Amino acid sequence: MTPPKGETPMELKQLSREVLYTGRVIDLLVDRVEYPSGKAGVREIARHPGGAVTVPLLDDGRVLLVSQLRYPIGKRVTELPAGKLAKGEDPMSAAGRELAEETGYSAVSLEHLATVFTTPGFCDEELHIYLARGLSPLPGGPRREEGELSMTVEEVPFGEAVSRAVRGEYPDAKTIIGLLLAEKRLLERKP
Repeated sequence: MTPPKGETPMELKQLSREVLYTGRVIDLLVDRVEYPSGKAGVREIARHPGGAVTVPLLDDGRVLLVSQLRYPIGKRVTELPAGKLAKGEDPMSAAGRELAEETGYSAVSLEHLATVFTTPGFCDEELHIYLARGLSPLPGGPRREEGELSMTVEEVPFGEAVSRAVRGEYPDAKTIIGLLLAEKRLLERKP
């Protein structure tokens, strides 16, 4: 069996696969597998096209964050701008597109910080995280989709945003990871 993503051979033998649901954002699969011991098992998988995240840093040291309703948890969440990849879309292009759509800014440079798996226990989603620099506002502002119309943009001093993430005020994992990786990258560049 070929692993869903990555290059390491799997230790499980896939016996069968059932596609339970094919949706706009995820597909749900159930695999029947055989463990190296010979025992059978079941693995439930959520397939996701992946996404791109930006850490948009203004020249004056503030970072742009967005606040939006996250329907599955029933709360507004403050987080870094991000969105899913379109089929075949380059992650860096998606990062620039999402930055423009959600914040109304474009970036001169997008520097790759990391690619992470969000929840590898049941989902194959990969997020590509970029540091966005050289920001400038776009004419007309954000170009949000219907579900993003209540989104707001916050400009927070970068150090304060990192402190808030460390204190647990930003419970979104991609935001915590992105801010901490950006902080490390920026500190590495200081003389």
